[in-house]
Amino acid sequence: MEKFKRLKNEGNDFVRGGEYEEAANKYSECMKLNTEECSVYTNRALCYLKLYKYEEAKQDCDHVLQIEDSNIKAFYRRALAYKGLQVRKKNMAGI
Repeated sequence: MEKFKRLKNEGNDFVRGGEYEEAANKYSECMKLNTEECSVYTNRALCYLKLYKYEEAKQDCDHVLQIEDSNIKAFYRRALAYKGLQVRKKNMAGI
């Protein structure tokens, strides 16, 4: 559990510094230790949104909502992911 907290804190520090790829990697390491901790999924979803990885963000939020069906952050970030996916579809249609 101590390693999990350390990795999560490192991920949070990377987010604060705008280093979203590194933060996502730390949260992924956390998930190997605890797959039921929703905060690392919503945190990684935030990183994916910042990296324009909308499908990955949506998947993380879907996972959280299977565990906690009223998680507000997961709903909000999933909505942002859907919005990003729609914008991408519109841009691809115009090419």
